[in-house]
Amino acid sequence: MTQSDYLDVATQPTNRTHSEILVIISALMLAMLLSALDQTIVSTALPTIASDLHGLNEYSWVATAYLLTSAIVTPIYGKLGDLFGRKKLFQISILIFLAGSALCGLSQNMHELIIFRALQGIGGGGLISLVLAIIGDVVPPRQRGRYQGYFGAVFGIASVAGPLLGGFLAGTHSLLGITGWRWIFYINLPLGILALLAIAARLHLPRFKKEHKIDYGGAALLTVSVVSILLVSVWAGITYAWSSPEIIGLIITAIVFTIAFALWERRASEPLIPLDLFKNDIVTVSVILSILTGIALFATILYIPMYQQVARGYSPTKSGLLMIPMVIGMMFASITSGRIITKTGRYKLFPIIGAVLLGIGIWLFSHVSLTTSQLSLSLWMVIIGMGLGSLMQVPTLAVQNAVEFKRMGTATSTTTFFRSIGSALGGAIFGSILISRLTSYLSKTLPVAATQSARFSTSALESSNQTLTNLPPAIKHDLLTAYVNSFHDMFLIGLPFIGAALITAFFLRETPLRTSHGPIPAEDVNNLQSHSPIEL
Repeated sequence: MTQSDYLDVATQPTNRTHSEILVIISALMLAMLLSALDQTIVSTALPTIASDLHGLNEYSWVATAYLLTSAIVTPIYGKLGDLFGRKKLFQISILIFLAGSALCGLSQNMHELIIFRALQGIGGGGLISLVLAIIGDVVPPRQRGRYQGYFGAVFGIASVAGPLLGGFLAGTHSLLGITGWRWIFYINLPLGILALLAIAARLHLPRFKKEHKIDYGGAALLTVSVVSILLVSVWAGITYAWSSPEIIGLIITAIVFTIAFALWERRASEPLIPLDLFKNDIVTVSVILSILTGIALFATILYIPMYQQVARGYSPTKSGLLMIPMVIGMMFASITSGRIITKTGRYKLFPIIGAVLLGIGIWLFSHVSLTTSQLSLSLWMVIIGMGLGSLMQVPTLAVQNAVEFKRMGTATSTTTFFRSIGSALGGAIFGSILISRLTSYLSKTLPVAATQSARFSTSALESSNQTLTNLPPAIKHDLLTAYVNSFHDMFLIGLPFIGAALITAFFLRETPLRTSHGPIPAEDVNNLQSHSPIEL
C-alpha cells in the first residue's frame, strides 16, 4: 500500500505555523492532563470515597478497574487511528472519558463506581496514546522536540496538582451543594468540553479512504494477557503471596495468552500490533526503554510521596506539594532537551543522560533516613526529575521517526502500551520489595507487628499516620525506622533497573530526524539500514 493509496490526497499532512501548532498543542495538553491528573487526584481521595460509599473492602478495585481497561485499549486506539483516522477517534475517547467521569460522580455505591471507572478507563486509554500520535500528525519529527517537552511536564504537574486537589476536595464536606469528593470527577467536565471545542475547530488531520479489517481475535487474546499481567501487579505480594496458586495461575495464563497473541498476530491480515515492527531495532530498543522508564517512573512518583507521608507524617496534600522540586526538574529537562533536539536533530544522548541522572537520584534516596533534611530531599528530587524529563520523551520520538507515517499511531500506542505495562510491573516489584523488607525489619524489632505487616498495601501505608501518632514513642521510633530502612532497600534494589535502562539507551540507534510528515526519504532509509545499532 502506498502513501497516496492510504490518505485522501486533499488532506495530506501539511506544515503549520507556530501559532497554529500552539493552539492545537494547548488542546492536546488539556486532554493529556485529564488522564494524567485523574490517577493522582483519585488515589488521594480514595479513602474518603470508600468510607462514604461503605466499600473499604473493594478499595483497590476503583484504581484497578481504570488501569485494566485503559491498558487494554491503548494498542487498539493506536491501530484504529491508523485505519480510520485519529481526530474522530480522539473526540470519541474524550466523550467516553467524560461520560465515565460524570457517572463516577453520580455513583451511589462502590460497585457502580468500579464499573464507571472501567468505562472512564476505556476513554482514558485513548487520551495519552492518541495525543502522542496526533503530535506526530501535526509536527514533523525534527520540530517535535520543541513541543513534546511540554507534554512530559504535564505528568509532573499532575503528580503535584492531583494530591493537592484530591486532598482539598476530599476534605470538603460540600461544595455548591454537592459532596466534595464527587467534584474530583466533575472537574473533568469543563476541561474536557474545552478540549473538545478546540479540537473540533482547529485540528485537521488526514482522512482515510480504504476499507480495513479489525483484528478482533488479537484484541481478545491481548485482553486476557494484559488482565492477567495487571492482576499480578495488583495482587502479588499483597493480596496473595507470589507462590500462591492464584498468582502462579495468573502468570501461566499471561504467558500462554501472550504466546497465543504473538502466533495470532503473525497470521492476521491487519494485526493489532504488527510483529514486523520489531524488526526495526529502533522500535525494539525504544519499547524496552519504555518498559524500564515505566518501572522507574512508578518507583519515584508513587513511593517518594509515600515516604513523606509515612516517615515524616505529612498529609497527602503536603507530600504532593513537596514534589514540586521534581516537577521543576522534569519541566526544565523536558523543555531544554526538546529544544536542543529540534536545534541539532540529535536525540540519543538524552536518554543516556537521563538514565545517569535518574540513577544518581535513586542512589541518593537509597541513603534516606528519618533525619534527612527537606533541602536534601528537594535537591535529590530535582535530579530525579531532570532524569525523567530527559528520558521519557525520546523513545516515542525515535519510534515515530523510524516508521512510516501510515503506521505511526500503531507504533506510538505500542510504545505507550509497554510503558504502562512497565508501570504495572514496577508496582508489583517495588511493592513486594517494600513489604518484604518491612516484614524482615519488623521481625527483628517488633515481632508481633511483623506477623501483620504482609497485609500492608500502598493504601495502608499511606493511611497509617494516625495509627503511628497514637503509638508509644519507643515503638513508634522502631516502626518508623523499619519503614525507612525498607524504603532504603527498595530504592537500592531499584538501581539495577536504571542500569538496564542506561545500557539499553546506548543501543538506541540515532537517525536523522525528518523535517516533513511524508514518507521516509531514501537517504534516511539508507541511513536506517547502514548504521550500527550501538553507534553513538
